[in-house]
Amino acid sequence: MPTLVLLRHGQSAWNLENRFTGWWDVNLTDQGVAEAIAAGRALQAAGIAVDEAFASVQTRAIRTLNLTLEAMGRLWVPVTKDWHLNERHYGGLTGLNKAETEQKHGADQVKIWRRSFDVPPPPMEKGSEYDLSGDPRYAGIDVPLAESLKDTIARVLPYYEAAIEPRLAAGKTVIIAAHGNSLRALVKHLSGLSDAEIVSEEIPTGKPMVYQLSGTLSVQSRAYLS
Repeated sequence: MPTLVLLRHGQSAWNLENRFTGWWDVNLTDQGVAEAIAAGRALQAAGIAVDEAFASVQTRAIRTLNLTLEAMGRLWVPVTKDWHLNERHYGGLTGLNKAETEQKHGADQVKIWRRSFDVPPPPMEKGSEYDLSGDPRYAGIDVPLAESLKDTIARVLPYYEAAIEPRLAAGKTVIIAAHGNSLRALVKHLSGLSDAEIVSEEIPTGKPMVYQLSGTLSVQSRAYLS
C-alpha cells in the first residue's frame, strides 16, 4: 500500500516568539530539533520505511526532514526541495507579533487574516526588510506579496499531483516535510474537507500524520504517530 507521511516542521524560533513567519527563513529551536528527532523515532518504531522525501526550500522544514531521516537511519533516500511546498506568505504581517497585531487591528480582523479561506493579509511592501524578491532561492519566481489559504492551495496541489502522486502510485512511501498551511492544503484534498472545515484544521509541529492509501490513491486511513 502506498503510504504518505505529512510532517510539519518542529517548533521554530518565531513559533516560540508568536510571530507571523510565512516565507521568512527562521531556524528550529532546541525543542523543534527534539520534535524532529522524535518524529523519526516514531516512524521507525511504526515500521514505516520512507523511500522518497520532499520538503519546501525553507530551513525549518529542511532541517526537520534531515533530522527525521537521520533518526530513521534513512538519510540516503532521495530528497526533492521545492518552493511550491513553502508556507503561506503572510505579506505585511510577516515578522509581527500576533498578540500585538490583535491589539492594533482587533482580534476579529486578525482572525480573518489568519483563518479565513480566501482573504489574504495586507500585501508586503516592496523594499520591506522581509522582501524575498532578491533571494537566490526564488530566482525567476514571482514571489507573492501575500497569500490566502486558497492561494496556497492553488500552488501546492498542482505540484503534489504532478511530482508526488506518481511516486505514490508506484507504491512508494513518501514523506513531505513542510508547513502548517501548505500541509493543510494537502489535508483538504486528501481528506475531502470543505472550505469551512479546513479553516479549523490544526496541524501540530513535529508530529507525523500518516495516510495509508489504496492503489488508486484513495485514503484508507489517517492517523498521527506519537
